[in-house]
Amino acid sequence: MYVDSHCHLDFPELSENLPDILDRMEKNQVSHALVVSVNMPDWPRLMEVVEPHGNLFASVGVHPDYQDTPEPTVQGLIDMAKSPKVVAIGETGLDYFRLEEPLEWQRERFRTHIRAARQAQLPLIIHTRSASEDTLRIMKEEGASECGGVMHCFTESWDVAQAAMDMGFYISLSGIVTFKKAEELQQVAQKLPLDKLLIETDSPFLAPVPHRGKLNDPSKVVHVAEKIADLKGITVAEVAQRSTENFFTLFSKVPR
Repeated sequence: MYVDSHCHLDFPELSENLPDILDRMEKNQVSHALVVSVNMPDWPRLMEVVEPHGNLFASVGVHPDYQDTPEPTVQGLIDMAKSPKVVAIGETGLDYFRLEEPLEWQRERFRTHIRAARQAQLPLIIHTRSASEDTLRIMKEEGASECGGVMHCFTESWDVAQAAMDMGFYISLSGIVTFKKAEELQQVAQKLPLDKLLIETDSPFLAPVPHRGKLNDPSKVVHVAEKIADLKGITVAEVAQRSTENFFTLFSKVPR
């Protein structure tokens, strides 16, 4: 069995075809998917998507790319995370790729999520892009190791991976690891210990080879596992087993 540890099934291009996606997941032995929040206004709709399905779970949080959106509060995140379906805080983090300073609002938002995760004792889902130094610094300053979590859609260096793992974080690899030019990330995948590995699609984005450029969905996470197995010289079954075990260990509110 496989688990997609990060997807956006509430996005319209996927939610409109949810029955077909769930059917493809079952055929590809993808047992569960974590549907990850990106802002507060869309969160009720996300919950409507996951509530009827025993194998879909949710997070609550605001993505760093969303600038003009209501800011979450620590208590607000904690209250929303009381739902049995909410198993994580995020996605949160820093993204300096498209936005320019001053970005203190982004850093403060990140701190809010870490504080909420610590108080709720739920794992964090962290997004970092062109901001790894500040991301790690704030994680340390705010005690993110107390709640742990995952560095999702990881594309950073081995040094960044090590620093995150030292704080108790897992590393999640997406379809990017299958891309021909992702050589540095493939080297990280080769070194990554299996007890720190998660796999994801980040769908509807980043469809893995051989579906690159097409609409992505959780059923395609198997191709991420296949590439990792090839890079590490192990069986796909082992990647599936270990990454699935890690998912249930980290997101402990999800019933096994």
